[in-house]
Amino acid sequence: MKEIYKNLFIGNEADYETRVKGIQGWCVVHACKEPYHRALLGYTGRGAPKEHPEYFLAIRNNRLFLNLVDTDDPAYIPEIIINEALKFIEKALYSGNKCLVHCNLGESRSPSIGLLYLVLKSTISTQNYETAENDFIKLYPMFNPKNGIKGFMIKFWKQYADKGNIK
Repeated sequence: MKEIYKNLFIGNEADYETRVKGIQGWCVVHACKEPYHRALLGYTGRGAPKEHPEYFLAIRNNRLFLNLVDTDDPAYIPEIIINEALKFIEKALYSGNKCLVHCNLGESRSPSIGLLYLVLKSTISTQNYETAENDFIKLYPMFNPKNGIKGFMIKFWKQYADKGNIK
């Protein structure tokens, strides 16, 4: 678990389970379908029922549960999921809480969301994705985005770098 911005931490599932779970003053973004989104909604098939009102995400108190998989295809990473994660982080930090964004391994999904937050806060280069990625690796050496999330970042880079409205 590493602090990348004041009170914003990036980590993995074990960080949540052993260091943050149940502690007051923490907000958590579960940036992984397994096991958190699945357990919350209680689905047993391959994926959440598409007609479920919380198919993409669910909020319970100080926790955001994302139906986010580390797919090879960026088309399977819905923009709404990433944008809601960024809004949740902003609200958590503004409220004076600490915030952990974690995925299973802490290498791809959660640090990608963290990188985008830094871009929105102008604390990292927005020149282009490659420059930002290299700068972020110096801050968070475990960053190893998989094809899907990396493709998402490249596709939407200009939108985030220009600090446009997050939908």
